[in-house]
Amino acid sequence: MLQIILIIIGMLILLLGVICIFDARVITKKLFGFGDQNEASMGLKIIGFILSIVGAFIIIVVI
Repeated sequence: MLQIILIIIGMLILLLGVICIFDARVITKKLFGFGDQNEASMGLKIIGFILSIVGAFIIIVVI
């Protein structure tokens, strides 16, 4: 049972990371109102990449 819960948590983290990578520009336009959105979208893509790695690592370790 714990294994299934950890896999679901890993999948949700992985999904959140992928969403951050692909929708970084849209998310920064909605959340931030300052002029330099390139740096904010780059930071969001880096965070999404790290989240994707963490989520995939959780899934691999549990299986």
